[in-house]
Amino acid sequence: MADDTVLEATLRRDRWIVAASLAGVTVLAWIYLIVLAKAMASMGSPGGWRAFMGLMPMGRWGLLEYALGVAMWALMMVGMMVPSAAPTIMLYARVARRALSHGAPLPSTTAFAAGYLLMWGAFSLVAAAVQGMLVDLALMSETMISASRVLAGAVFIAAGLYQWTPMKQACLAHCRSPIWFLSRHWRPGPSGALRMGIEHGLYCVGCCWALMAVLFAVGIMNLTWIAAIAAFVLVEKTAPFGAWSQRVAGALLVTLGVLTLAGSIAS
Repeated sequence: MADDTVLEATLRRDRWIVAASLAGVTVLAWIYLIVLAKAMASMGSPGGWRAFMGLMPMGRWGLLEYALGVAMWALMMVGMMVPSAAPTIMLYARVARRALSHGAPLPSTTAFAAGYLLMWGAFSLVAAAVQGMLVDLALMSETMISASRVLAGAVFIAAGLYQWTPMKQACLAHCRSPIWFLSRHWRPGPSGALRMGIEHGLYCVGCCWALMAVLFAVGIMNLTWIAAIAAFVLVEKTAPFGAWSQRVAGALLVTLGVLTLAGSIAS
């Protein structure tokens, strides 16, 4: 009985530590996004965001621009995705604590979270490369907003259609079932936790990459859309009706894409 009481107290302490850590990381990422967005808005010029970063206002992307772009996307992904991953990370910490007779589960929990974020870091590498290519092709302005209605419409339609694909549904099923995921993929120790985090991150990227691509159409630093997508991802993964929301969102995105393309033709 005493052992159970000690275990429950330890589990509560672990939960608070993990929750506070995840919340702190998320808040810091959002502070960065808000500061950068406000700085860009205050510049008021097409090259404002580059000027803010101390770069040349125009020209093709070089290694420094690409590195800064990767950092921007990576921090954005932390702010957007950590809240929806929190239930799985916290459940992992609880299961790891119960599985260990000696030692602490927090290093393994950190490794699990690191593996998850590593996959979104890989996504950020690709997203920054796409952004640089679009800037070089004059399809995206220096303020990181699509300069082409056709491109924006195509992105909306592609993202909407992906919401209906079997791949999306399979990845979402993994993300919506933390207990099932952990039972199927459990590996002991920090190295096993890192691999599990990478696998969970892969499913999450497979689930959400198309929604992130919408930012290329609406503005990469559009805080309203960033917050809306982050909130939708959280609902999609955790709410009882989340599995149905993907289809509704898909239909809305396709409709928005068609209207955007129609507007480009009309103009």
